Amino acid sequence: MVKALFFFLTIVFVIIGDQWSKLGIIAHFDYGESIILIRDFFNVTYVRNTGAAFGFLAAANPTFRVPFFLVVPIVAMVVLGFLYRDLPANAKWRAMALGLVSGGAIGNLIDRVRLGYVVDFLDFHYNTAYYFPAFNVADSAICVGVTILLLSTLTTKKETQNASSPI
Repeated sequence: MVKALFFFLTIVFVIIGDQWSKLGIIAHFDYGESIILIRDFFNVTYVRNTGAAFGFLAAANPTFRVPFFLVVPIVAMVVLGFLYRDLPANAKWRAMALGLVSGGAIGNLIDRVRLGYVVDFLDFHYNTAYYFPAFNVADSAICVGVTILLLSTLTTKKETQNASSPI
């Protein structure tokens, strides 16, 4: 029950936060408009991403790109569902991590189905020389979720190795 609560509530919160923030950007910004929040470091900029992370495949032929970016998140959701199913009942952190990844994938899928692109707006950079590609709440949730999964996997393996080693 606790595992399910962490998983499903995380998905819901990520989707709501992601879609709410994107709707706010669309409603209050013109495409390409940018507001400086921290000079030479952070702007809010309305960007449309037709590709994946960091614009990967954005220039690909739409007859390939569009179906690809609709099918991949669905396949990912199936895989995440199997991973969730196999989690132990007390794996709250891993359930939450899978919820973050799932919620992020669903949030970006909603954009692709509804708009044909993903709305990105978090724009970090250093001066005018180094720019990190713009991203959104869903992207952040996916990255945090994957990081938690990796750390929990490393911790679990380390605990398993220590438990099986002779004293």
